[in-house]
Order: sequence, then structure tokens, then C-alpha cells
Amino acid sequence: MGKQEAFVLRALEERDVRFVRLWFTDVLGSLKSVSIAPAELEGAFEEGIGFDGSAIEGFARVHEADMLAKPDASTFQILPWRGETPATARMFCDIHLPDGTPSYADPRYVLKRAMGKAAEAGFSYYTHPEVEFYVFKGKPEKGGRPVPVDDSGYFDHTAQGGSQDFRREVITMLEGMGISVEFSHHEGGPGQQEIDLRYADALSTADNIMTFRTVVREVALSQGKWASFMPKPYTDQPGSGMHTHVSLFEGDENAFYEAGAQYQLSGTGRAFIAGVLQHSAEIAAVTNQWVNSYKRLAAGDEAPNHICWGRNNRSALLRVPMYKPNKSGSARVEHRGLDSGGNPYLAFALILAAGLKGVEEGYELPPETEDDVWSLSERERKALGIPSLPRNLDEAIRTMENSDLAAETLGEHVFDFFLRNKRREWQDYRTQVTQFEIDRLMSIL
Repeated sequence: MGKQEAFVLRALEERDVRFVRLWFTDVLGSLKSVSIAPAELEGAFEEGIGFDGSAIEGFARVHEADMLAKPDASTFQILPWRGETPATARMFCDIHLPDGTPSYADPRYVLKRAMGKAAEAGFSYYTHPEVEFYVFKGKPEKGGRPVPVDDSGYFDHTAQGGSQDFRREVITMLEGMGISVEFSHHEGGPGQQEIDLRYADALSTADNIMTFRTVVREVALSQGKWASFMPKPYTDQPGSGMHTHVSLFEGDENAFYEAGAQYQLSGTGRAFIAGVLQHSAEIAAVTNQWVNSYKRLAAGDEAPNHICWGRNNRSALLRVPMYKPNKSGSARVEHRGLDSGGNPYLAFALILAAGLKGVEEGYELPPETEDDVWSLSERERKALGIPSLPRNLDEAIRTMENSDLAAETLGEHVFDFFLRNKRREWQDYRTQVTQFEIDRLMSIL
């Protein structure tokens, strides 16, 4: 048994932990949990906890259902909302097959595998997400308009504001679990919040995002509110994105930085951006995985719907933040397409794979887009060579189906299941009669 496992077993006694929750994520990004007694944990470290994989979205077919959840001791944390005595802890798990090999269906393993490929090329992979979400006064009634907790706007400070108290409790809870927060503020929509997590390696960040969603929902429920990471809950208000800053390091050196180069951007950085741009359409079904995701992208505002890059251009899909003198470590690329409702393990893996493809094959970076892309006509965008992201989930699925990069990165099982699930979602959606159609057509047809 390793030092980390031994530390966890000691902590169980010292913190009077009575319940240990083992967390993992299904292919669609939903958090799963099984609770075990502390006495069972040593065996779980050594052998894992068996479960029926066929009951989990995308994990296994019935005839290959047996799987093992093996806790990762480095992710041990006390859950603060469960009280201090007796305490409840959690750990993320890696999923294994009965023979001990990693499960092909585990999203965490998909990201580990992609990061392993980057490591073989000498790179470590870091991400820093800006997570947006809405908070409502209560769980929205079916068919009704959600009622936001406030009518505030971007960066608003409201005396005795409920949103401030909400964010403060979320951040206190996150930091109590060892998850560092960099910024927080009110976003542009009524009741819309943003909390930015400090940069970390991509696997830790993905784990932190899953914990973040849980903490936000737990705090909301404790206050009689309802939190949602739905990309576009209101037709007439901004959607919720998850702008994510990405960087590669070679040892302690930022691989995206080169002193004296144009924009201080290295050849590696330029090729990485070119790779992400080249493959953005074919990974969009994962970076924006819901029918509703494309309502956010179509709306404009600060949501990109065209494939281009720029520096101080918030209409671009990828943005290179202006270089900070004497801070070479801060050189990075901001992906503005992601929303906060997807599977972070799969999304981060595909962004990395796309960027590395550009580096490996020496992709040329297209010219920077300085114009506000939303204000250009379709003809003007075509003349500038600016392609569009998929306009809906159906287009995204059809593009991903032909992607060798997505199939290789996700693995055959995840790739096939994900596409099957998304096709079913699109079919269910396209047969629905919406309120828009009733309001628009009932009186005239």
C-alpha cells in the first residue's frame, strides 16, 4: 500500500469519517457515487469495488457488465456540507475491468490517455476554467419560466445581495476541499454567476469541475434555491459558457511562450492553436454536447459560432490573451466555445488531441481575425476564410462521425456510445412541438 493510501486510512480515524463516497463519471458527464464503510476502504484500494457497468450510461453491454471502481487516494477530501462529526469523505475512482486493465469506457481514463500521449512528447497540460451558471429562486416548474434570484447584471454589486452570499458560501466550501478559486462575480444575466477556478493540470481541473457542480447545487438547495449549468436557459438572456484557458509546459517552461516572437507566441503555440481550429467542428459534439448548447452559440453575445482566432477579440473561438510582461508562464490560449454542461474529461482530452495534432504535423496558423465576426455578413466571412461551427447538434454529430481524431482519442467504445446517445437526443428533440411554433402558427394556420 502506498503512502497516500496509508494517509487516507489514518485520516478516516482522525476525522471520524463514517462514510466514504466513491465518485466517478459516466460518458455523458453525470456524476455517479457509491458509499462504503471505512472498514471496506483498504480492500477497495487493493481490489476495487465491483458494480454493474451495464447500468451506467455508456459503460458496458450486459454480457460484459462487471467492473471495478478503484479509488484514487490523491483525491481524498472531506465533504463539508455533510457536517464535521461524523464526517463524510469522497474520492474519485478509476474504472477497471475484472482483469485489472483500465476500462475503455471511463472518461477519466480517456483524459489520462491523452495526457500520457502529451507527456511522451514532453508536454504537461494545464487548464483554467471560467464557469458560468444561473441561480433561480426555486426549481423551475415544468413549462414555466425560471425565476432568477436577482435582476443584477455584469459585475454588479448589490448591498445585501443574495448572489454575493451564495458565491461566498460556494467558494468557502470549495477552498475547504482544497480547490482554489481565482475570481468570482455576477455575470450578465439576471441570477447568472461566474466562478473561475485556478489553473491546474487538466485531470485535476476536470475532477474539480465535477466537485464544483456538486458544491454549487448543494449550496443552492441548502438556501432554497436551484442552480443550473444549462447552456441557454433564457431566450432573451446570455448563455452560460465555460471559457477555458489552456497551456502546455515543457518542464517548468511555458511551451507557448517565445520572447521576441510575434505576440510572444512560440511555434508550438501557433501550431497548437491551428490544430484546435482545424478540428473544432469535428469535436463540437463533445465540447457542446446538448441540443441546448447550440442555442447559446447561435445567440452571439460572447458565445462564438465561427472558427477563428484573435487576441483582443471576444467574438473569436480561440483568443490569445494579451501578453503580460515578465510573466512568460501566463502565455495561454482561451477556448471560448465550451459550455459548462458537458463532460470536462472528454472535452479536455479532445482539445489537447487537436492541438497536439497541429504541433506534430506543423499546421500553419491562419491570419488573426481582428473584426467582430458577429457583425460580418456571411459573404464577408466566407471571403475571409472563416468557417462556421456546427449550427446544431445534428450537424455536430454528422461531422464527428467522420473524425479519425475523435475516434482515436475517445476510443471505439466511448466514440460509438456517445454518438448513439446524441443521435437519440436529436431525434427526440426534432419531433417536439415547441411553444414557439404554437405561438407563431396556431393563430394563422
